Amino acid sequence: MPVRHIVTLLISALLLSGSIDAQQRGRGGYDYWAPQREMIRRGQQAILMCNGLFTANRSLEQVFAQELAFLPEPVGTARGGDYVVDRDLRAVAIGAPNGSIPVMRAAFRAGIGCVILAPEQTFADIDSLPSFGMAPPPGDARTMAWPDGDLVVSQPLPVGVDAAGLQAASDWAFNRTSAEQVTLSLMVVKGGQIIHERYAPGIDMGTRTRTWSTAKSIAVTLFGMLADQGKMALDEPLPFTWLPSAPTPETDPRKAITLRHVLNMSSGLESIDNGGLEYATGSGMSYWAGASSVEGARRRALVRQPGTHWDYENYDTLLAVYAMKLALGDDDTYHEFPRKALLDRIGMRNTLLSVDRFGDFILSSQVYTNARDLARFGLLYLQNGLWHGERLLSEGWIEFVRTPAPATATRGQQYGGQWWLVPDDRTDVPKSAYSTNGNRGQYVVVVPSHDLVIVRRGLDYGRQGFSQWDLTREVLKAVAAVPDTPAR
Repeated sequence: MPVRHIVTLLISALLLSGSIDAQQRGRGGYDYWAPQREMIRRGQQAILMCNGLFTANRSLEQVFAQELAFLPEPVGTARGGDYVVDRDLRAVAIGAPNGSIPVMRAAFRAGIGCVILAPEQTFADIDSLPSFGMAPPPGDARTMAWPDGDLVVSQPLPVGVDAAGLQAASDWAFNRTSAEQVTLSLMVVKGGQIIHERYAPGIDMGTRTRTWSTAKSIAVTLFGMLADQGKMALDEPLPFTWLPSAPTPETDPRKAITLRHVLNMSSGLESIDNGGLEYATGSGMSYWAGASSVEGARRRALVRQPGTHWDYENYDTLLAVYAMKLALGDDDTYHEFPRKALLDRIGMRNTLLSVDRFGDFILSSQVYTNARDLARFGLLYLQNGLWHGERLLSEGWIEFVRTPAPATATRGQQYGGQWWLVPDDRTDVPKSAYSTNGNRGQYVVVVPSHDLVIVRRGLDYGRQGFSQWDLTREVLKAVAAVPDTPAR
């Protein structure tokens, strides 16, 4: 039977069962998921507090003032409340037992950052959580020249850069009219040279914060490296069994989903995070509640023809992460691959890729790093995949991530392959620019036409709304274009 006919039958069945539209289940006004949302909210606070204290090394007052400002009702205050901070264990517990809502706990693990425990687990289970024991790369970053290290020699600004204009762009980023937009750091790199670097009070070049969905762009880089080796392929079906497994898995209509589909956010799978359930049953279960990211990602129904509808879902990225794990073959190789293939090779020494409690990377969001490491990452793309003349990523893969996903043709062509593109209706920034995009204002913008990388880190909250393209426009007022740079 053709896939489109199978999809039609699935849609009909789901409509009849009422499972296609999560919000329809609660249209009577009662939130049937309230206890689960509260559990996830506690878990979210546990991860944000744990990483704020033990990954970013910030004070409890800073964590409550900024990291937790994103939460509608955090438990307690910096002065105390229903939470525990165990500095010896480098762990936190959020909430007091009250029947239906469990205490949620998170603990820092070497080489990973903080991991969320399952609701039934306690601090006694911390030693069962994954940890990575890889030695740091050789050398002292403080004495190594940028970009491989952090030693930066003062240089005149490159020709075509206006110092006053650059400062004006920086002030535009930091002096926000909205109190909900909190810029932590800004870096501008031109031709590999840092031409502007600025940090908010309480932040320095070593401060790690969460990348949120900027992690997706790091993930797609790793996939590209494996694709360049022939270990992953854009247009082959994802190489795993779906859940729940069909009696004959080879006839499962989800076998039509390829790596390209999930990287273009066009898998055709049922929307969960965008159906109002991200913080009830969706990816939030693996982010904040100790569920398996691998199992949750595979447990969705196909409701549309793959490649025809754009739907931004964290689980789509996690499907590709699981495919990467299978391509690498064993746990040790999988866990070491990001550092050996990418991070250590370009000097991203401060970057931690976190996992769920089963050891699977949550590369849709859970990465902690600093502005300089993200600037290095942007430089790899600006240099078309080369680092000191060595090719780490093919130009073909970079072209893929910069090519609009076909399903975005009617949406402004604003998305490629786990990177965001300049929308069709923007005429004030070069169409060749492309950007990572993480919640709370995490951006790495690559502007080939101006030989430029722009990094903005934030801890925005509330409505947020900081625009990386507006920032790009402001920076470009101070930086001349590079001649003969091809546009998209």
